[in-house]
Amino acid sequence: MSAQTPGHLSGIKQLTLGGENAEAYWSPDGKQIIFQSTRDKLACDQIFIMNADGSNQHMVSTGKGRTTCGYFLADNKHILFSSTHESGDACPPPADRSKGYVWAVYPSYKIYLATLDGKILKTLAGAPGYNAEATVNRKTGKIVYTSMQSGDLDLWTMNPDGSDKKQITKSEGYDGGPVFSPDSKMVLWRGNHPATPETQKQYHDLLRENLTSPMKMELFVADANGKNTRQITQNGCANFAPTFTPDGKKILFSSNKHDCDGRKFELYLMNPDGTGLEQVTAFGGFTAFPEFSPDGKKIVFASDKDAKSRYEFNIFTADWK
Repeated sequence: MSAQTPGHLSGIKQLTLGGENAEAYWSPDGKQIIFQSTRDKLACDQIFIMNADGSNQHMVSTGKGRTTCGYFLADNKHILFSSTHESGDACPPPADRSKGYVWAVYPSYKIYLATLDGKILKTLAGAPGYNAEATVNRKTGKIVYTSMQSGDLDLWTMNPDGSDKKQITKSEGYDGGPVFSPDSKMVLWRGNHPATPETQKQYHDLLRENLTSPMKMELFVADANGKNTRQITQNGCANFAPTFTPDGKKILFSSNKHDCDGRKFELYLMNPDGTGLEQVTAFGGFTAFPEFSPDGKKIVFASDKDAKSRYEFNIFTADWK
């Protein structure tokens, strides 16, 4: 499939060159991007920051353990990220792919608050079990994240200092990758809620081994407190990394709905009620983790577009129209 960009994207710029780069998110002032990367001699992901044009790429996490899900706080002066470094300097073992395409939900992940140069100030979420996938609402400063604190993979919210933790989803199954709407009134996420005894057993068997399968994920929206949950995709495929457009009127997300059991993902746009679906990219590989710049003029995303090797994923920006 050709690398066409029907309608919305122009001026695509590749910011990283080689390695595995993903989960890139803008600073509130739009001048920097935080992302995770396995590159050079790193054995697993660490957190990096770069300027919005790709210059000054530098690691800000400890270099120990494995990290994920970096994000700027609303004050533009602090970051958060999840890390396993307190449980050991080495990377935790990779997910056991003999069980199919699964993700590891390491119980040693905690969410940390740090300065822009990476100095860790405190643990924001350190309950036993997995704590990760945090994002921040720039209007209120409120953090939403995924935690095993309840014994299941649920969404929680907390204040920027880690106080006032509240569980906002309680459905059996995985809830993750959450984001608030720009006006802070809604929360949007991916979920896998097994509905049969067989799929429930599969889910819990994997979870006991700190694993989960991402290949059947639907998107959900709810009020910011978790009330009035609505499922907004129904395609039975893997839909994830959703984000709102800056005006809150559309949702941009990644899906393999065109190749439901495969690993080729493209970006799609739809209304918050799931109608009006439109395909945004057609690069023919893996493209995900889109986020709009604060001024709404650009998006950042991760993709294996133009990759030189099989497991190369780079960070790109593009003008949005």
